[in-house]
Amino acid sequence: MRNIHLYTIFLLILSSCGTSKKINNENVTLRYLDDYVIPSNLEIGGTKVGGLSGIEYYNGKYFLVCDHPGNPRYYIATIDINGRNIDTVNISEVVELERSAEFLNGKHLDLEGIRVDKGLIVLSSEGSIQNQKEPSIFQVTTEGDYESHFTLPNYFLPSEEQKPRNNGVFEGLAKSFDKTGFWVGMELPLVKDGSKPKLFPTKSPVRITRFDKESGEATRQFVINLEHITKIPWLYFAVNGLTELLEYAPDRFLVLERAFSAGHGTNGNTVRIFDVDASIATNTLQDKNLRKTNFRTADKKLIFDFKPIRKTLKQQIIDNIEGMTFGPDLPNGNKTLLLISDDNFSSLGKQITQIILLEMEVKDHINVKP
Repeated sequence: MRNIHLYTIFLLILSSCGTSKKINNENVTLRYLDDYVIPSNLEIGGTKVGGLSGIEYYNGKYFLVCDHPGNPRYYIATIDINGRNIDTVNISEVVELERSAEFLNGKHLDLEGIRVDKGLIVLSSEGSIQNQKEPSIFQVTTEGDYESHFTLPNYFLPSEEQKPRNNGVFEGLAKSFDKTGFWVGMELPLVKDGSKPKLFPTKSPVRITRFDKESGEATRQFVINLEHITKIPWLYFAVNGLTELLEYAPDRFLVLERAFSAGHGTNGNTVRIFDVDASIATNTLQDKNLRKTNFRTADKKLIFDFKPIRKTLKQQIIDNIEGMTFGPDLPNGNKTLLLISDDNFSSLGKQITQIILLEMEVKDHINVKP
């Protein structure tokens, strides 16, 4: 009887491993165009290029943020798109942050998101929750000097009873569509909000918070529920979290989720993009514990799964994709979408820094005019 019970549990786990979501192209269609792999031995300005966790396109240049806390920095690059292909990638400059400012002094700067706004660089950092080092969202000049920061609600601080999970804080960073603020997405739920994703469906709500540019204060927040893990981890480690987001129309977002299951070699990542409609979602900004709150999540639909394109990629690897940006328009008027992977400096095995180029077609009934 015990063996039958264990076998039943095993079947239930297996049945939950495949995603049940089908691609929905009602609002947005994404198409794969090309990919490019940055050499693993590339050095710029005496630094090794790697750990690239965010990408931003601004005035013809790309800004790539590195998540190395010992030397927080970002790179400036050009990516030439010829027709529907990536022709060349040229990383020409590195900007290291000046950390003597009082706000940055002593902080653990695990940089995950980057956006450029009127000559200032906006950055998000996960901090180090296990070491009581708080996360942050701040702005620096193009020379890397501290300019200003945003004020975080207390539940994002490691000193509070309701706090973030270590390495599960501010992963996604996006400009608001109306250009008056920024959206910041958590990678994992706060400790008391819900559990981390597992092999079976769970309530794993992550908060996406809007900060006003002028006041630096949080003004709105909505919640999405993370997908469950889709691959059995043979080496007892698995995670799924939000790694990036973009607002492409009022209250409409592209949300990137990346899952990893250990023991699958270079096939351990599951990466998907969702279309999220936050117009009907509850504002949870004042809610300290989502387990004790009645709220409505944002509507969420799967629009792109990277698994079907794996064999067409240069090295047939879907790596740890963490960054996403709108690029230049294509000749047909559609947007380009560029994504970048964080290779963790190959500290966890073979990984690559890849740039993936997608075409984004937004349907006519969606208002994309600012």
